[in-house]
Amino acid sequence: MTTARSLTTPGSIFLDSRGGQRALKVSWHQEAGIVVLSLWRDNVCSATFRLAVDEVPDMIALLREGLDLAFESTRTARSA
Repeated sequence: MTTARSLTTPGSIFLDSRGGQRALKVSWHQEAGIVVLSLWRDNVCSATFRLAVDEVPDMIALLREGLDLAFESTRTARSA
């Protein structure tokens, strides 16, 4: 199970389940109206993606839909 670590600015770091010092850093930048998603490996940033704040609800909805499907699949498999 991966864990999230707190940042000094609003955001979190999520560790990749594959290990290898891989991580996803999510940081809010209210002044710019963006959320930055950055990919890290061995404490080096390898890529960033800037998501406009008004697009965040769509991303959350997509993640929520995937989570709902995952829970439903698990529940269905357990009851079979």
